[in-house]
Amino acid sequence: MPVPPEFDLIGVGFGPSNLALAIAVAEHNATTAEPVTAHFLERQPRFGWHRGMLLEDATMQVSFLKDLVTMRNPASGFSFLSYLHSQGRLVDFINHKNLFPLRVEFHDYFEWAAAKVDDRVSYGHDVVSVRGGDPYFEVRTADGDVYRARDLVVGTGLRPNLPEGAEISDRIWHNHQLLYRIDDVEEPVRCVVVGAGQSAAEVTAFLHDRFPAAEVCSVFARYGYSPSDDSSFANRIFDPDGVDAFYSAPEDVKQRLMNYHGNTNYSAVDLDLIDDLYRRVYREKVQGRQRLRIFNTSRPVDITEDELVRVTVESLTTGEKTVLDADLVVYATGYRPADPTSLLGEVGERCRRDERGRLRVERDYRLVAPDVRGGIYLQGGTEHTHGITSSLLSNTAVRVGEILASILERRPALDWSAEYAVKEWA
Repeated sequence: MPVPPEFDLIGVGFGPSNLALAIAVAEHNATTAEPVTAHFLERQPRFGWHRGMLLEDATMQVSFLKDLVTMRNPASGFSFLSYLHSQGRLVDFINHKNLFPLRVEFHDYFEWAAAKVDDRVSYGHDVVSVRGGDPYFEVRTADGDVYRARDLVVGTGLRPNLPEGAEISDRIWHNHQLLYRIDDVEEPVRCVVVGAGQSAAEVTAFLHDRFPAAEVCSVFARYGYSPSDDSSFANRIFDPDGVDAFYSAPEDVKQRLMNYHGNTNYSAVDLDLIDDLYRRVYREKVQGRQRLRIFNTSRPVDITEDELVRVTVESLTTGEKTVLDADLVVYATGYRPADPTSLLGEVGERCRRDERGRLRVERDYRLVAPDVRGGIYLQGGTEHTHGITSSLLSNTAVRVGEILASILERRPALDWSAEYAVKEWA
């Protein structure tokens, strides 16, 4: 049977992280006589990043300078500023005096960048298994296509997180489905949003605007929406040096740092949006018709679905229960990192774990697997070792540079393809 195509690295998934890596490879290859061959496999039919939450007025929570390349290569032609110049909006953006672009605009920037490296991507290719690694990994897709690579970079993104027992239905969603499904909703009487973070606040405001006759109920365990800490000193946790400090810290210090600075990202809301929601609540109290209802220090304890979705909300302070019959329930309860071990199969079993069962990860984002000759790198799922930037855009450009440098440093002196050309791959 024909030998599968061979590459120096295969990227599994093609979200912003592996897109940034593809760009780093392209820029490296443009300046060297020893190029890196790379290919990326993405299950989506085209590039997409949280499309279900591309609300028209939502802005990024990260500076445009933390794009796909600038912190690694400020002179890159793949920067957000280069994108703006190509679109004829650079002057307009400068006059806007804003570090935080619209989310739809940043997504368009991602698509623009992805189109410039689309020769390195196969869309509609869902990776279902990985095996080998001595020295080649064999990567197989759902369609039966097989690829071989010396190194593997897994960037499969995040998975929607739902409370235990929660089930998705036609009227119960996770917020990542919002824009995909909202057009099917006709004049609801009541909507319920569960969650206290940025997405929950955005969904609450969106539904309140979208359905001016509907009651929108926001349910969360906190006393109020908590503002995100984007102060200058706290933001240092996202610096490249912050990753070094976190990685080398003892485990108890790591946990304290996460506790101290979780509000830079988790369950935290932009202060402008908090103020906007409060103004809405106050305005409606003045008007005598309260359409936006905040159930703070509360939790949903029972959700049943019949003609409507019946949500029983319990106050955590008094134990009082309120029954809400809703046409729509949206869980804005965050995401969790994808576990790569199910994809890696037997190779994953050869990866070392710590005393808490978590994957051990080297500083260069490579899984600790001494008896696997190829390198397995993670883009995401490394929060326990590398800190809060694990799944965020803040350090993406620097991270992919470190991964590429590691791949180059570990590149073998021998010609693997010649040594193993006779190897059979069933």
